[in-house]
Amino acid sequence: MSEVKTLPNRTDVQPENTWDLSSLFRTDAYWEKTFKKLASMVKGYSRFKGKLAKSPKLLAECLKFDSDFSRIAESVGVYAFLKTSEDQANSAAQRMKGRYTHIAMQAGELSAFIRPEILAIKPALMKKFLKSKELKDWQLALERILRYRPHTLSNPEETLLAMQGQMAEASNSIYRQLSDADLKWGVIDDEKGEKIELGHSAFAKLLQSASREVRSNAFHVYYAEYDQHKNTMAASLDASNKRDAYYAKVRGFKSSLDAALFPDNVPRKVYDNLIKSIRANLPVVHKYYQLRKRKMNLPDIHHYDTYVPILSDMEKKHSWEQASRAIIAALQPLGDEYCRVLDAGLNGERWCDRYPNLGKQSGAFSNGSYDAKPYILMNYQEDVLDHVFTLAHEAGHSMHSYFSAKHQPFQYYDYTIFVAEVASTFNEQLLMHHMMQKAETRQERAFLINQLLDDIRGTIIRQTMFAEFEKLTHAFVEKGEPLTVDLLRSEYRKLLEAYFGPEFEIDKELELECLRIPHFYRAFYVYKYATGLSAAIALSQRVLKGGKKELDAYLGFLKGGCSQDPLDLLRGAGVDMAKPQAVNAAMKLFGDLVDELDSLM
Repeated sequence: MSEVKTLPNRTDVQPENTWDLSSLFRTDAYWEKTFKKLASMVKGYSRFKGKLAKSPKLLAECLKFDSDFSRIAESVGVYAFLKTSEDQANSAAQRMKGRYTHIAMQAGELSAFIRPEILAIKPALMKKFLKSKELKDWQLALERILRYRPHTLSNPEETLLAMQGQMAEASNSIYRQLSDADLKWGVIDDEKGEKIELGHSAFAKLLQSASREVRSNAFHVYYAEYDQHKNTMAASLDASNKRDAYYAKVRGFKSSLDAALFPDNVPRKVYDNLIKSIRANLPVVHKYYQLRKRKMNLPDIHHYDTYVPILSDMEKKHSWEQASRAIIAALQPLGDEYCRVLDAGLNGERWCDRYPNLGKQSGAFSNGSYDAKPYILMNYQEDVLDHVFTLAHEAGHSMHSYFSAKHQPFQYYDYTIFVAEVASTFNEQLLMHHMMQKAETRQERAFLINQLLDDIRGTIIRQTMFAEFEKLTHAFVEKGEPLTVDLLRSEYRKLLEAYFGPEFEIDKELELECLRIPHFYRAFYVYKYATGLSAAIALSQRVLKGGKKELDAYLGFLKGGCSQDPLDLLRGAGVDMAKPQAVNAAMKLFGDLVDELDSLM
């Protein structure tokens, strides 16, 4: 019998394969010291309460205190979050995170007066305040607060809402603990007959197996565990949607979607146009699935057939070192500073936590902060090409954080998710361009086109389906309809049938996919992946075909933080996402690639 491959305990992972969190805190003891300082600062908010209309100087002092508190809190919170991410079963880290959350909630309660008091300042007086030298550095921040005038409640009401912060995150916490810590799938055999402990990372890898039997078995075993917990997970998702609907209604928004779009000042037409454009282009997506079916010689095509490369024998292994070298080479068009800093981060400076371990959070993310390195969590698999692209993706986020923190003051450095997904997928486009340039055979080019098609499918088409699902489920909740298992399965199946097409075999288990998507606990987040890649395709072509002007415009975008609204930042870089052209152009590229892939094979 072959030996069962299991994940190592966190304590058994080699230090060079983990992130070095010392740029945040050298030890937990230093974190504890700073946490106590943060806790002692909380009461400082009280000296400003009821006084913000007295003078620009006092208002500026309050905003500065809040910024200083938030800056320290960011480091404290990020450290606790990263420690829990590396091992969800680490009780000490969970306690750190819980204590930080408690202090953050207290700060939210004690600072809840700030926005109502600012909004209570009479417009004529505020106009004078905004012209004062004391508030020069806070003008944009104040203007953004003033946008919320119709959606801000009285001081006591805002205090009550702030007190609900920890409770409001309960559904997300329950989902995370269930998904990352409690679900157990047991052991299955891979195509080599080796026994693999099934989990989130292993599932993603097994779906790329050349053996259809392995893919099918992994799919059915994986979703059987979700079937055992479907009622709990449906209740958790229902609670998350109800939370969104509650806060939207309380703040006077027409819907949860309108509430979610408001902070970025994104018009609803951007969301609706995305869905409309993708729906109009679904025939070419269906064509791609049928191309897959033909080229893979399948009698029918299932979801578990859509992640394996069509030319699976072309798969190559990339060690961490090989992956990082390829990424740095691909990103040379972005200049010396970008590549030099990133190269150090991926290797010697240990920004990255590289490989899976027992209890580690699934997936990948980048978590930047103003005063520390922009850390990256990976669950890297050497024989999954997509993980090389995932690393390039997260590196894009991290370098965005690096440039924003370097060029903006704290209050304007933290870019929004809307633009974040441009910086990350831009890197993927450059990496693909680099690899396709080096392709030596028709087969190799076909392999890479297949990868690019799947990137567009996963990031634009799939995320748009998710976005449509979120819009539907929130609409149900807002009409008073609970999200039962049967309702979720029914609505999700309708979307599956539309997006995958009439000739696609949809397994009943796939209806449960909607219960396992963590992004659904951050309402209306996923559409930004789709708009982000559409913008990234346009901007990467602009940089590759352009010169210094185009590069400077893109780097200026990375340096912009949140100093402008997202759509304006992108316009400055060279693309207007308020119009459908970028999405339609991305889908035209998809169609052209489908035709080229067909001809190459």
